[in-house]
Amino acid sequence: MATSGISSSTTGATLDVPSLVSQLMTAERQPINKLNTKSSNYSAQITALGLITSKVDALQTAAQSLGSTSSSSLLAFTATSSNTSALSATASTSAVAGNYSVNVTALAQSQRLVAVGQVSDTATIDAGTSTTVTFDFGTTVGSVFTSNGSGTQSITIDSSNNTLQGIRDAINAAGMGVSATIVNDGSGTPYRLALSSDNTGASNSLRITTDGAGNGVDNLLAYDPGGTQNLTQTLAAQNAAFNVNGIAITKSSNTVTDAIQGVTLTLSAVTTTPATLTVARDTAAVSAAAASFVTAYNDLYSSMKNSYAYDSGSSLAGDATLRNLQSQMRDIAASAVGSGNLTHLFEVGISFKADGTMQLNSATLNSAMASSFSDVATLFNSATGFATRFEAWATTTLSVEGTLANHTSAINQRISTISDQISALELRMTVLQRQYTAQFTALDVALTSMNSTSAYLTQQFAAMQNNN
Repeated sequence: MATSGISSSTTGATLDVPSLVSQLMTAERQPINKLNTKSSNYSAQITALGLITSKVDALQTAAQSLGSTSSSSLLAFTATSSNTSALSATASTSAVAGNYSVNVTALAQSQRLVAVGQVSDTATIDAGTSTTVTFDFGTTVGSVFTSNGSGTQSITIDSSNNTLQGIRDAINAAGMGVSATIVNDGSGTPYRLALSSDNTGASNSLRITTDGAGNGVDNLLAYDPGGTQNLTQTLAAQNAAFNVNGIAITKSSNTVTDAIQGVTLTLSAVTTTPATLTVARDTAAVSAAAASFVTAYNDLYSSMKNSYAYDSGSSLAGDATLRNLQSQMRDIAASAVGSGNLTHLFEVGISFKADGTMQLNSATLNSAMASSFSDVATLFNSATGFATRFEAWATTTLSVEGTLANHTSAINQRISTISDQISALELRMTVLQRQYTAQFTALDVALTSMNSTSAYLTQQFAAMQNNN
């Protein structure tokens, strides 16, 4: 705030101009202070509406978990194995409820090969002549290798990498579906290069050829099922073999996605007796989703009620918009669904307490699902189902042209209007302060002059009296 620069302590003036101007400006600023208070209250309303918006969003998410979306709990299945050490499974929404007998006779495995031992893993294998080593994948039956058509992959071994470590690193760096490591077996020539196919299945057997016939690399790596075999096979490539309800099946992987509709099988051991796989509706997921829905409904319902109540102390006290939204929620929850054998929420264990919030009786819900799961699903996810209607209500409420957005926009407009009013008043305050400062400074100067004149006259009168 500007000051006059004139002080009674230096001029002998009778007025404290800065203090007088400050007091007057404090009074003049009262309208601005009231506007700032009003703006703060509106900002608090925006914050409170943001919290309500987040709770509507939570209710929408909870409704979706009981609706007709692909992630709905009503579409979920469980797959339970009687022998989890040999077989486990998961089920997608496309699964079909039923019991399946599964007998595992062989697990899919990848081929493993090992080279002859070397005295050192850093000693050169040959003189460093450049040798191309080519890997091909296919099926080996007896001594006959048939390529699977995926194409060959090659590496080059020369003086830069012609050690056991160098060969290992070259194979791994190629990223061709073969992994190499060095194993120390503790013998006199302990360092052995071990190779394995990265993929299981009979069609991923290896044939390894070199263009350096008879050199050190060739003697180490060449492996042709129908010819030279300088590597030793320790494990043959093999398909998984199992049967489902007596139907024989072979797969290249122990993870099987296409044997039973909507079910992914994971085979982990050979069975001695068939395992039973039970695929059923995931009622536990539905119960959890229903509990989450009730929680989300209650959270939103109570927040609205606590916000618009006149004695709540909330910035939204008396807010008619919240009252109307709460009424809409109550109407949806209390109305009947027009299709299916179940028409009201209380029939699946969701009832209302005296304060308007919901409560869930899980036993009633589980009983309803056991009696007719499809009727429970229809109650929630049909075109007029409760979850469908609440999701639609939340979507409308949260839309850019929805109730909450419009309400928030209107409040923001009020804040903007107040801001404009404050800006205009602040300009007026600047002008007023200058005027008051100028007026009181002039008055102060006049008073100072009068005081000086008075003092002079007093002195003159005193001198005249003394002369007399």
